[in-house]
Amino acid sequence: MNDTVTIFAINFIATIGVIFLLVVVALAITGFVLYRHDKHQTTQTIRRNYPLIGRFRYLFEHLGEFFRQYFFAMDREELPFNRAQRSWVYRAAKNLDNTIAFGSTRDLRKPGTHYFLNCPFPTLSEDSAQSQPSRIGPYCEHPYDAPSFFNISGMSYGALSKPAVQALSYGAAKAGCWMNTGEGGLSPFHLEGGCDLVFQIGTAKYGVRDANGQLSDDKLREKAAITRVRMFELKLSQGAKPGKGGILPAEKVTKAIAEIRGIPEGQASISPNRHSDIASVDELLDTVERIRRVTGKPCGFKLVLGTTDWLDQFCEKINQRGIESAPDFITLDSADGGTGAAPMPLMDNVGLPVRESLPILVNKLHQHELRDRIRVIVSGKMINPTDVAAAICIGADFVVSARGFMFSLGCIQALQCNKNTCPTGITTHDPDLQQGLVPEVKAERVAHFHHNLVHEVEMIAHSCGVSEPRQLKRHHAAIVMDGGSSVPLNILYPEY
Repeated sequence: MNDTVTIFAINFIATIGVIFLLVVVALAITGFVLYRHDKHQTTQTIRRNYPLIGRFRYLFEHLGEFFRQYFFAMDREELPFNRAQRSWVYRAAKNLDNTIAFGSTRDLRKPGTHYFLNCPFPTLSEDSAQSQPSRIGPYCEHPYDAPSFFNISGMSYGALSKPAVQALSYGAAKAGCWMNTGEGGLSPFHLEGGCDLVFQIGTAKYGVRDANGQLSDDKLREKAAITRVRMFELKLSQGAKPGKGGILPAEKVTKAIAEIRGIPEGQASISPNRHSDIASVDELLDTVERIRRVTGKPCGFKLVLGTTDWLDQFCEKINQRGIESAPDFITLDSADGGTGAAPMPLMDNVGLPVRESLPILVNKLHQHELRDRIRVIVSGKMINPTDVAAAICIGADFVVSARGFMFSLGCIQALQCNKNTCPTGITTHDPDLQQGLVPEVKAERVAHFHHNLVHEVEMIAHSCGVSEPRQLKRHHAAIVMDGGSSVPLNILYPEY
């Protein structure tokens, strides 16, 4: 018996030894081949000067994208969203306790930091009030009484996966907020949850275009007949890529995408960098009026401000035509807005951020007595209560967020949105990656994120002595300037 065991052990060890030797030989041969290849290739200097070893540089560079946020970046230093911002959203979405201990980790002397100016006698909970619905489009056949000041910004089906759109749709219905379709058209998945929808019309006019790519009245009526489509938004530009259209590659134009967008299947589709039929203020107002007349529903437009000298002409034209001709809302995007893919120069260096452009727009509307007529919606990197409350203080009626709701779905800021490799299944059409995103579960998190953000904005409002967020004004907040001192917003941005 002992001899049998001994023989078995010897054979086993010998087998392991042979396997180990074969692995070593295979690795040696592979290493030699790679060394020779690296030494003689001419495209990469590092690999040519440091054969084989140089390959680890590219491996570490790739892995660094994923590990930097966990091991090296401080809580408040990462971009585009730092760990503290993301952690707040994750905990809010899971409906977990979001209190912190000991003291703030935020540098309160950093320029751009907002302070809210609390009063000595804050509003008691029993004296607080629920934000009432705000009417958009008072001169429309079907005006929209928007129930929430915080809503989901434009994200197209195609840029987002099917389960991501489904989760947002169901979550928005639970939260009582609207969801913007993005410029990719209205998909069945937007409608599944029964939420209120804003139909966005981009430069390619997906979903409402005729055979020649022009705006179709028949298609507009078709979309307006859907009860849940509450408003139409004409997209002139977006913060991440103002003045830039896009190309939908032929391989992405599947049968489903082609039907939703109204384009030929299997052919590349180009979005122009502006609407070909809108080249002036008059043509912009004509198009807004046409959409509103055909659909009977509120219509406005979205843009990121760069130059502002045209705003006076814009407001004067409205007053000449009559107050009814005004757009029902303006969605103001920020230069630090996001997208699935954009050129770096446009993403980094074109357009004004909201903190500069919002007071300019609001003051111009006041100056021309149009502020009560035109609702102002803002977007761009506002995912935490502080950012939303600050925008309302400056003059926004509504705040919309895309990336905040993506975080509520589980986005980990892997920066893979443009590669079809999103590890959380949000921006990929790979079914293996999509299976991790369960719409029924994530819908609850979408609703929790919305409710908790609104609750904490209300808490800020009560601290400032008003009963609900829409009563916040510029004198309720201050911003830190160079040198570390703060200036109240009503002094920095005097109201007209």
